[in-house]
Amino acid sequence: MKVRYRPSTLYCYDKCLKKYVSPIWENRDVASITKADVHKLVFEQLPAEVTEHTRKATLKLVRRVLEHGVHEGVLSMNPCAGLSVRVTPIEQKVLNGNEVDVLLHEGRVANHPFYPVWVFALQSGMRSGEMFCLLWTDIDFESRLVHVSKSWSSKNGIKPTKTGRSRVVPMSDDLYHFLKELKLKSDVNATHVLPRLSEWQRGYQAKVLRAFCKSVGVTPIRFHDLRATFITNLLAQGVSLARVMAIVGHNQIDTTNIYLRKAGVDLKGVTNELGYSIPSYEEGQVVKLADYRSC
Repeated sequence: MKVRYRPSTLYCYDKCLKKYVSPIWENRDVASITKADVHKLVFEQLPAEVTEHTRKATLKLVRRVLEHGVHEGVLSMNPCAGLSVRVTPIEQKVLNGNEVDVLLHEGRVANHPFYPVWVFALQSGMRSGEMFCLLWTDIDFESRLVHVSKSWSSKNGIKPTKTGRSRVVPMSDDLYHFLKELKLKSDVNATHVLPRLSEWQRGYQAKVLRAFCKSVGVTPIRFHDLRATFITNLLAQGVSLARVMAIVGHNQIDTTNIYLRKAGVDLKGVTNELGYSIPSYEEGQVVKLADYRSC
């Protein structure tokens, strides 16, 4: 598995399996595990408070591990075959234009440490790990392009982007002037574009953002939802799917289509074709009646 998966993937496997599976199956002969055993584990023996997403993830990990047993000849078939967990999709939240204005205004007024990160995320649509390891040498002010070729995580270190492909993100005028200003304020020896924040390194960036959103009265979103906000607003402004895919680094058009539906771009104006309308009310003439007090 070390050959096939990244360190972060193996870490999640190890953590989940030790927490949920090993205490129950620790002394089981793997060849004796049946489909009924897997079903009982996932739907009955996991703690009652775990979410459906955790049950689904646990089944996925058990299936993959037992599949290795099949490949190694220890098992004749995978007992997880045919089992699944239905879950309600997590709602993708985005900020509207007014909320973005509030978030950035209040972030700047408060001189929040994450303010430059939020600005960059909302102006570039880059992933958290891509922004974290972004260098000034990746910024081309002359061509007004940001070169994205790598990503960082605490488990994997610096690796290629999620899709394994490099891309460029065009700078808006706002992002261009923001980066110019940020460069002037940065230490002359600084190599990274954005501040090296401990909360970011430890993976608490979502918690920080959610808390600040609540404090200023906007929709409490996850950190990744800044990227979703960028994508949705581009699509809402009429930018083509192909161009948005290229900018944000999606491999599949189905992924970008999710945001297209969120933006409602393909639905705008459809209800104008209903074929019926609401009667309009013309302003009537006001007639002054006799004062009842004079009667």
